[in-house]
Amino acid sequence: MRGDDRGSAPVEFVLVGTLLTLVALSVLQIALASHIRSTLIDAAAEGARHASLADTSLEAGVDRTRDLISTALGPGYARAVTATTSEFAGAPVVVITVRAPLPLLGMAGLDDGLEVSGRAAIEPRD
Repeated sequence: MRGDDRGSAPVEFVLVGTLLTLVALSVLQIALASHIRSTLIDAAAEGARHASLADTSLEAGVDRTRDLISTALGPGYARAVTATTSEFAGAPVVVITVRAPLPLLGMAGLDDGLEVSGRAAIEPRD
């Protein structure tokens, strides 16, 4: 015996449409988080390259990183930027570390949910 299927198409459309909308929004949110992470990594690497030059300081690298992040994403993402020196494969390097919010729902999310760093070899000061 078959039941009466009349009226089930609108319900099915609403349920499938809702599911597809949620999947599409999830993909967009992942793309946004990925874009923000990539931008932060690029800014940290550029700041480290700037700080590693012979005639600049670590603070100049931090300022450069903050400027790039503020321009690309906004000042809320450039609050926690630090610079240190370290060694990598036996060579001295500058390390710029950025802590920023991880967007979970639009641009709102966890404070300090992302931590990225950029490294650059220190140019000899002759």
